[in-house]
Amino acid sequence: MTGATIYHNPACGTSRNVLALLRHAGTEPEMVEYLKTPPTRDVLAGLIQRMGMPVRQVLRRKGTPYAELGLDDPKWTDADLLDVMVAHPILINRPIVVTARGVALCRPSDVVLDLLPRLPQGDIDKEEGSPFLTDAPITSDDPVLTGALTAAGLPVEDLGVRALGEGASRFFAYHTLGGVPVGHGGYVPLGPDILVRSVTVPPAARGRGIGRNLVALLLRRAWEVGHQRAWLLTNSASGFFEKAGFKPMSRDQAPATVLATPQARGLCPSNATLMSRIISV
Repeated sequence: MTGATIYHNPACGTSRNVLALLRHAGTEPEMVEYLKTPPTRDVLAGLIQRMGMPVRQVLRRKGTPYAELGLDDPKWTDADLLDVMVAHPILINRPIVVTARGVALCRPSDVVLDLLPRLPQGDIDKEEGSPFLTDAPITSDDPVLTGALTAAGLPVEDLGVRALGEGASRFFAYHTLGGVPVGHGGYVPLGPDILVRSVTVPPAARGRGIGRNLVALLLRRAWEVGHQRAWLLTNSASGFFEKAGFKPMSRDQAPATVLATPQARGLCPSNATLMSRIISV
């Protein structure tokens, strides 16, 4: 593959992982170290437009003057935000990758696979030691999904059932680049919210950070279609989900749509922990 460009920050692990995967796929992309050579306002506006994202979603908060500048104030227009990003390039989230297939903010780094004409051959690990993952949409009646959930002791009775106010649940199967199956995950669309469900990693694939990456990729797919907050119920994995950014919540903090799901109404044990987090990249 030729003609790729990466807006790269060499100090960012996600950016380095994306660069490594592009090279593994057989391309040496044009590298723009945007902190040293920021894109012009017109170029930045064009990239954001091609990504089909609101300007605000491309702002980076961590390690930037976002809070100091008060950028969470809705008074800032897209034009204002572009001006601020050009003046403070650290506010541009990274890495942004351009190929013939499109433009994307590649967070988590696995998202860059969407921009490649074909999957690279063979597994490759990220710097932190966990493998890059592919995610393939599957249906709720997929027998492998049902078997995996049953083996993990997770609910299957409501697969494919849509309660009032719910969208159709989305499910994914996850594999390494070499085709090794490493888990499943899904979510129930609830307007601006989602209920994360059916997250499972087989015992043989545990201990490598796969679950963390799986959840990050699952939330990314929800974020891409406009969801803003994730909820879940867990009886035994609260520690895992806390590491993924979720925090315990009381039920009176949850929207009615979450409380109306079969999981909240009885499929999950009454002592299950309710958790939530903002969906961001």
